[in-house]
Amino acid sequence: MAANGTADILSSAYLAVEYVDAVLPENPFHPSLKHAWGYMLDNYSKFQIATWGSLFVHEFIYLLFCLPGFLFQFLPFMQKYKIQQDKPETWEKQWRCFKMLVFNHFCIQFPLICGTYYFTEYFSIPYDWDSMPRWTSLLARCFGCAVIEDTWHYFLHRILHHKRIYKYIHKVHHEFTAPFGMQAEYAHPAETLILGAGFFIGIMVFCNHMFFLWAWVAFRLLETIDVHSGYDIPMNPLHLIPFYAGARFHDFHHMNFIGNYSSTFTWWDKLLNTDSQYNKYMQRRGDKKEQ
Repeated sequence: MAANGTADILSSAYLAVEYVDAVLPENPFHPSLKHAWGYMLDNYSKFQIATWGSLFVHEFIYLLFCLPGFLFQFLPFMQKYKIQQDKPETWEKQWRCFKMLVFNHFCIQFPLICGTYYFTEYFSIPYDWDSMPRWTSLLARCFGCAVIEDTWHYFLHRILHHKRIYKYIHKVHHEFTAPFGMQAEYAHPAETLILGAGFFIGIMVFCNHMFFLWAWVAFRLLETIDVHSGYDIPMNPLHLIPFYAGARFHDFHHMNFIGNYSSTFTWWDKLLNTDSQYNKYMQRRGDKKEQ
């Protein structure tokens, strides 16, 4: 009886998902994406797609999302949105950051990317177009990955701030008290592996297609570059995400060093009261504006 009841519940849930999926609009980029994906499958092997394709996606998206923040420093009208206006970007800092990024991307992250093909083969992750998940499924799965990554990041990040180990690893990321977008992945190689593990845990749980891997990469890069941008841009669409932390929340972490340990959401900091200093800071800031 219990087994039949469980089967009925799962069947009803499946039908509900199918119904919601059927009434939602199609992805407007569906025809173009289908053509591009078909061309890629016809001309490249799975190994090439998983390895070189993933490297290209990571580097292209990282540079693309960093570009607006890089240009903001040359646009006077954008300076009113800069959070720490007394600490402008400098060429020296940006060049030092870029050199570290090149090392991390190609000496730490690329070897990990080389394992993508073997991961997809071992877990029978499909590449074909017929198995392509709908955009709603991609969004839901990316959100699930973000929840997992954020939880991992909060607790491991907080541990990396412990006084006994901070100077050996996480201190590198805090070289810049006023962050800028390109600095999102500026970190000690050990930190890249430790905090980066949360990114892969989500993949282990939610991955159902090769394209999902790239969608999750894009979402995670967009989020981490945004929170490190140093600019609190009005009407930022990412703020439509429930409990999204944003640039001002994470910028305070770099400025204050203590508190606001989450990467994407605010709930762990709220639950464990590690946003108390931030809340007091924002209250004082609000009081000054009223005066």
